Amino acid sequence: MSARSEPVDGGWGGSVVLVLASSTGGVGQHITSLARGLVAGGTTVTVCGPAATEQQFGFTATGARFVPIEIPANPTPADARAVSALRRVLAGPVDVVHAHGLRAGLVAALSRPTQPLVVTWHNAVLAGGLRGRLSRWAEQVVARRARVALGASADLVERAAALGAPDARLAPVAAPALPTPTRTRAAVRAEFGVAADQALLLSVGRLHPQKRYDVLVEAAAQWRDLDPPPVVLIAGSGPSYLPLAAHISEVRAPITLLGHRTDVAELLAGADLALVTSDWEARQLFVQEALHSGVPLVSTAVGGIPELVADAAVLVPPGDVDALDRAVRDLLADDGRRADLSRRGLVQAGTWPTEVQTVAQVSALYAELAPTPAVPSDTSPGRDRGRG
Repeated sequence: MSARSEPVDGGWGGSVVLVLASSTGGVGQHITSLARGLVAGGTTVTVCGPAATEQQFGFTATGARFVPIEIPANPTPADARAVSALRRVLAGPVDVVHAHGLRAGLVAALSRPTQPLVVTWHNAVLAGGLRGRLSRWAEQVVARRARVALGASADLVERAAALGAPDARLAPVAAPALPTPTRTRAAVRAEFGVAADQALLLSVGRLHPQKRYDVLVEAAAQWRDLDPPPVVLIAGSGPSYLPLAAHISEVRAPITLLGHRTDVAELLAGADLALVTSDWEARQLFVQEALHSGVPLVSTAVGGIPELVADAAVLVPPGDVDALDRAVRDLLADDGRRADLSRRGLVQAGTWPTEVQTVAQVSALYAELAPTPAVPSDTSPGRDRGRG
């Protein structure tokens, strides 16, 4: 990468380090989108995160530099090594540090950068016990040491401000545009043996307790009395796979676990309903993808979802199997209501910030914090350390 890129189309010509912890979904996709847009605008971008994230998201393909720094999902003694490794990266010509998520934010905060630190809060702390106490301590450290805290939803902005963030702002995370499906609706449905008079229900997300797929499993078991019962697909991977598979088998729910899929656009093309059962979400990417695709959505009314979807989805209380059951039954029996939600969803999706607008907002923030980017020297210490 060149020593300094010239700004393009009003972009910011400084140097930013984007930091993330372990990610298999939304955070990694968001950083890929940011890196691509920032590089195109003339920003010098370095991404620091676990080696597995580069393998999955391909940050270097955006024109960014990648430095492997292992930041696992949970705190470990290895965090000290991650802090030291990030300090070495920040010894080079860097104007702004932007960490994504609480784990990456803590490592960045503990590295005590001399550059302005921005932390995007993507998730709320839901864990209890020791892990929950550690996470809430980390929240306080991150909130107070970041120059700017960006919340992906209004409740996260309020949380950061309540914990002492000197400057907390809303920064909606745009879903990357889905590719155009390469298969027809009929072909997708045929893959899963969906008959012409059957409904195909789809949920996409990491297999994690936060997603409350246990609620979906219990509701789906009740749908076996429908004639014909719907086909329910869950696309995603994660630590809850084995207990979830056992639960599905135990209650004989008509659910297929697909594992990680790269064809979400095609799955949505074949779907009649999209389902989200999480205990909490900010601006979940699948919610955005469903509405952008015109697929009627039933979701829990949690976190940032109500402000995201407005009246363009059916919202149910979290953890309520019967409410989910009723909502799905009502929609499957009402073609007109599904068509209305499809139209409303497309209209609502048109009000959300695009990827380009999201990048422009972040770029403007960097310019605000570092209005005169430092001029790098190719011989400065640490310039090529940790090159990935």
